[in-house]
This record gives sequence, C-alpha cells and structure tokens, in this order.
Amino acid sequence: MRITGYRALNTVQEWGRAVGDANGVYADGLTEVPMVLVTTDEGITGVGMGPHVELDAVFAAIDGEDPRGVTALYDRMLRQMFKAGHAGTVFGTIGAFDTALWDIKAKAAGEPLWRLLGGRDRVVPAYASGLDIDLDDEDLIRTYQQYAEHGLRTAKLKGGLDVERDRHRLSLVRDVLTEAGGGARPGLMLDANECWSRKQAVRHVAELERTLDLIWVEEPVRRWDAEGLAAVGRGVRAAVASGENLSGLEQFRPLLAAGALDIVQTASVWGITHFLRVAALAHGHDLPVSPIGTNPVGLLHAAASVPNHLASELQVLQPPVGVALDLRIEDGAFVLGDSPGLGVVLDEELIGACELQPATSSFDGPGVRPERAGHRLLAAAG
Repeated sequence: MRITGYRALNTVQEWGRAVGDANGVYADGLTEVPMVLVTTDEGITGVGMGPHVELDAVFAAIDGEDPRGVTALYDRMLRQMFKAGHAGTVFGTIGAFDTALWDIKAKAAGEPLWRLLGGRDRVVPAYASGLDIDLDDEDLIRTYQQYAEHGLRTAKLKGGLDVERDRHRLSLVRDVLTEAGGGARPGLMLDANECWSRKQAVRHVAELERTLDLIWVEEPVRRWDAEGLAAVGRGVRAAVASGENLSGLEQFRPLLAAGALDIVQTASVWGITHFLRVAALAHGHDLPVSPIGTNPVGLLHAAASVPNHLASELQVLQPPVGVALDLRIEDGAFVLGDSPGLGVVLDEELIGACELQPATSSFDGPGVRPERAGHRLLAAAG
C-alpha cells in the first residue's frame, strides 16, 4: 500500500451558543474544523483533524510511503520540518497527517483503532467542559443539565477573571451535577487559560477552596513556566493540569523534571503518536494523562490503550457539520464503536454546501492573549 495524495477540507462546529475563555469569546458559536484526507493506491482514505499550515511541505515527507509505518513516518515529518521549529500550527499539521495515517492503518487491518492499539475496553471516561465563560446563569445551568443527562458528573468551567463569579458559577454547576447524581458528590475543575501570574493563581484558587473542592486548576500560569506551575501546585490543594498547548516531548520534559504537573494533558490537534509518547513519558513519572479537544476522536481511541488515562474532555455533544462518528456518550463516558479505523464518516457534499462561516477567526477571540493578562493587580469584573 502506498500514499498517493491528500486533500484539505474545512467544516464548522455549531455550538448553538457563545463559547470562549478568559482570553476571548466566539460570540456566534461557530468554530472552524479543518481536516486532512490522505488517499492510498488501495482506495483507503484516512481522516485527520488539524491545521492547514505547510501542508505540501509536510506531505512531502510521506508521499509514496506505506502508510502503515505510522510512527516512523511521524518522525520523518518532524525531521522534514525541523527548521520550521516543528511546533505550534506546523506541529498541528503533522498531527493531522499522523491521525489520518493511523486511521488508514486500522482500516487496512479491519479493526477499530482502539483495538489495533491494544485497548481492552471501548469505554473512555469523560468530563464535561462547556467553554462557558460567556454564559449567564440560566444558560450555564441548561448547558450542564444536558451533560448530566448523558451521565457526566464531573465538570470543568472556564474562569479566572472574577473570583466571586467563579465561585458562584462553580456552585451552580455543582448543584446541577449533585441533583443529577442523586446527591453524590460531583467533581469540579477550573480552567484559567494562562491568565494569571503565580501569586494571582494561588490567591484566586485558595479563595475558591475556602468553600469549594476543586479536583484541578488548569493552565493557571504560562504553559512553559515550570517553576511557576510548581509554585502554584505547592500553594493550593487542587492538582495542577497543563500541556494541551505543548508540542513535542522536549516541551514536557522540564515541567515533569520540576514536578510542575499533577495532570498531564495533550490536545487532539497534535495527533495520536504525540499523545502516545506523552502518555508514556507521564506514566514514567507516575502521572495520569488527560486528552483535550473539541473533537478528540483519535485520542479517545489512543486513550483506551494507555494505562494512565484519567478522563477525556467532552466539549460538544454533536459532531461538526457533515461529520458522523461511530461513538456515543453514555453513563459519563465515550463509548467507541466497531467501525474500522477512527469510525469517522464524512458527507463531503453536505460540507461543501454548508454556507456557515465563523464571524471570529481561529486567530482571534480566545486565540489572542489580552494585553493585561498576568499583569492585573485586581481581577477584572466578570
């Protein structure tokens, strides 16, 4: 089998509400979903989700190769792009091709990827994550009631700008999940998306912890600040989670060496091979790993195969326009299907006919760091 080509495709995710974090908001509830389709001479096509940056340059590393040699081809793509830093969106492009190759490999074997990777159980525990910072109380309650109807009893809220507003919103969601669980204690997390300084993070979280029990605080300071993340971890009861915006093991090593992380995260956009390597590195430090992403289907399959998976982020309950997934949400978990590969089916005609266009680009809104982030004496009003 040989790789013969690729094509890029774009669709959109309809959230039906505003989504965002401390850095900004997509007010129209539409976000772009770029995809890469890799074709072969045996008629098998693989699907990966990720950026369309330097596509031709990255593809040159795998053109004409046997797609089943996925991990070797992953390293070949990294070598192809090492002068470009093979980080950021370039790393995301590599991840998209990598995910498509894993899809092909599993399809060629006639197995779902979770089985091909050695997974025993198709059930992948999940937690709810609404990208909810712009929701009023009524919409916040309604959103997490929908998650609760699917059995989720753990939730991660966006926050970091107003400690009392964060307390209020976390309490509302706690009550929703407690009621849905028949009084059982729910799990709560807070994601600050790098908006604090070290001292701000400790003050904010410690204040919340006077009345709330947080499982983890996510990205309390800059993602690369090993000393700062470790300092926050020493100053609060909650675990410290980060890693979704780190690309390459070289970016994780100093954080793990400094004891900066309690929960190791990696994003779906960076690909399956990256996740597997990060999971192994975390396991070597006796740390759990947790995938992040709007459409993390590739990492869900991979998560089923690693010994230290904790829980995967569930952001949205429906797939993007023109995308069908062989999975369901049940009893607080993703339940993967038996379709060969990732179980992703595309309706390219429907995608091509879709006229929805996000009003906010992916490099605006939450993608732009506010000027005063990490430099405020007082938290901004909600």
